Amino acid sequence: MRVLVTGGASGLGAAMVARFAARGDDVVVADLPHALAALEGQGDPSGEAPGRLHPLPLDVTSDADWAAARAWVHERWGGLDVLVNNAGVATGGRIDVVGLEEWQRVIDVNLLGVVRGCRTFAGDLKAQGSGHIVNTASLAGLVHPPGMSSYTAVKAGVVALSESLAYELHPFGVQVTALCPGFIRTPLSGSLTGSDTAMDAVAARLIDSSPYTADQVADALLAGMAAGDLVVLPDPAAQAAVRSKHENRAAYDAEQRRFAARIAQLEVGQDASGKDGG
Repeated sequence: MRVLVTGGASGLGAAMVARFAARGDDVVVADLPHALAALEGQGDPSGEAPGRLHPLPLDVTSDADWAAARAWVHERWGGLDVLVNNAGVATGGRIDVVGLEEWQRVIDVNLLGVVRGCRTFAGDLKAQGSGHIVNTASLAGLVHPPGMSSYTAVKAGVVALSESLAYELHPFGVQVTALCPGFIRTPLSGSLTGSDTAMDAVAARLIDSSPYTADQVADALLAGMAAGDLVVLPDPAAQAAVRSKHENRAAYDAEQRRFAARIAQLEVGQDASGKDGG
């Protein structure tokens, strides 16, 4: 198959690229130039994949870059089978701390970057009568903890977009999948550069201490795609959180309020675990 993965040079994107290439797919590794530069001299990102990999500079907030990506796909391949809108940044913070410029950044990358990808290739997929769009959302798109409203808002938007498109594109033979992992160990914590540094530190600890790896999530994605799943919840913790919200809302609300109470301690110099901050 012919696959394009945004944010494909590192983290979850690189794990996805490795899985697609391992099954023999041709894969465009689309990412920012500095991320692609880090791959030079390394061969393919997985070091083991038989499929051909094609690095392509792509800023998902740039209409011109998306147009260039589509032109590349048409010139080299004549079309695309799988589009993976995976590029994203980590963000969070309390509503009265985080500025609107930070909201705009995460909207531009995590939501409108996905929209641009879908708009760029949906017409081609409809015309050929087949294809698959994967949008990387998050567990945060389904459950909405305190202290990260900008992230939960855009990821909920990605889930909603994916559901709408799944129905919209179904008559044309095009499938859509929303990937909703919980915290996984990836370099994503390095993109936490917001003004609410205390909440960024909390999020970074949760990411870095996760027991789940990008490889596990990528494996779950391919299984979910093969099964035709609209939403893929790849890890048990994510599955349990969604079940709690829908099956035991009182307990879910109580847990989120306890977390909010710990976050409130940030106002008095403690971390969100209730320990004295350093």
